[in-house]
Amino acid sequence: MTGHTLALVRDGDVGEMARIHALSFDDAWNGIMLRRILAMPGASGISAKSDLRWTLSGFALFRIAADECELLTLAVAPERRGSGVGSLLLEGTMARAHRSGASSLFLEVAEDNGAARRLYDRRGFRPVGRRPGYYSRPSGSPVDAVTMSVDLDTAGPWEPASPETAAVGRD
Repeated sequence: MTGHTLALVRDGDVGEMARIHALSFDDAWNGIMLRRILAMPGASGISAKSDLRWTLSGFALFRIAADECELLTLAVAPERRGSGVGSLLLEGTMARAHRSGASSLFLEVAEDNGAARRLYDRRGFRPVGRRPGYYSRPSGSPVDAVTMSVDLDTAGPWEPASPETAAVGRD
């Protein structure tokens, strides 16, 4: 497995983030949308970069308001899925949110996204709501969103402690 390090999202990452998002979601966000999200008050992002080439393998965008954090999106390049990058990004987001004063983190995930649901379940997220027909597949069929939440005060501690020093898969 190739090693990855977390870093704060930089403006130069946006093009590759848009490419990864388009490969990950039916309703992809383009570079303009990603920049708008990052410009929102309380919004931030972390990226997972390959230690070998310092290329982007995935990213997470989140927004912190008061004591809550919302995970806006988490996307991993298809060729890096299953290598621990998603876990690294989720744990980095949880740690950063907690250090910033958030006591809970919530997100929405498509009901039929089994890989993402398993990732969130493993980190202690629990369903707290449902949005019927929130997503639409290219075929036009609706898919419910499951709202999930985790208590950051009781779910930690996490590794990595900081995005600048976090790594996974150093073998």
